Amino acid sequence: MPVSQWFDFEKDIVELNEQLEKARETHEKGKLDMTDMIHGLESKIEEAKKTTYGNLSGWQKVQISRHPDRPYTLDYIENICSDFVELHGDRQIKDDKAIVGGFALIDNEPVMIIGQQKGRNTKQRQLRNFGMPNPEGYRKALRLMKLAEKFHRPIITLIDTPGASPGLEAEERGQGEAIARNLFEMATLKVPVICIIIGEGASGGALGIGVGDKVLMMQYTWYSVISPESCSSILWRTWDKKEIAAEALKLSANDMLNNGLVDGIIDEPLGGAHHNPEMAYKSLKAAIKKELKGLKTLTADVLVHNRIAKFSNMGVVVDDVVE
Repeated sequence: MPVSQWFDFEKDIVELNEQLEKARETHEKGKLDMTDMIHGLESKIEEAKKTTYGNLSGWQKVQISRHPDRPYTLDYIENICSDFVELHGDRQIKDDKAIVGGFALIDNEPVMIIGQQKGRNTKQRQLRNFGMPNPEGYRKALRLMKLAEKFHRPIITLIDTPGASPGLEAEERGQGEAIARNLFEMATLKVPVICIIIGEGASGGALGIGVGDKVLMMQYTWYSVISPESCSSILWRTWDKKEIAAEALKLSANDMLNNGLVDGIIDEPLGGAHHNPEMAYKSLKAAIKKELKGLKTLTADVLVHNRIAKFSNMGVVVDDVVE
């Protein structure tokens, strides 16, 4: 799949790709036999990719998670599910287009799948509010989760948001309450819940659909209480320190796994899901099927007990008692 955008740290790969394209063009025109050069360049590109993507900083992983060609929620639904029936509305305000969800089949396994959806172009981004849900979006998600619980269907959530909508109207309609309500209700859902960060996982916007029996991250994604840019602007009054902030936040998949905040990492194609979406779809689907197989053996009471215990045990509490 052609990549529409490259980052500065991929400069060496871009230059080698350009040389490879020229060599192939010359070879196809029959002017010279470029077979050896083509094979040599392909090997160099592979080595350059391994070197570059094997040593990414936190900020570079954030950049990859935001790549415009990266698969979004509806792309995954289309490619891993069949018979998807989208459900709309929160029964109070309206249908928030930043949250999509409905019943579907994953290899004949009925599930409820819910996720945040960004847009590919300006019109779609405006419609989807850049993947930033309003309160009615979280209330829609909760309505669908309760529906799944009623019909004993596992719940899959796909997280990809720069944060919940920060507008005044969202706050007036109860943004904080809607997210808090989801956290409370998701903790006690009596069906398996699998949450997967497929892109950006920012703050309460991600947590609003992020309480699950299993929380997984795709390899080149991030999950944090705040974005690197916002963290930089608060601490240094400028966005210029975003790279430092990204390292300090420990927001990458490996950092989150090492800190016990997520349960696993789903491998992506070298360089990110946008380089080979088909491989990304297969990896995500395999991970879902694997986790569902184990969770379906547990009773509702055990699921709820384990889920609450899992999140209750996160973090460190120090009681400073003065004698």
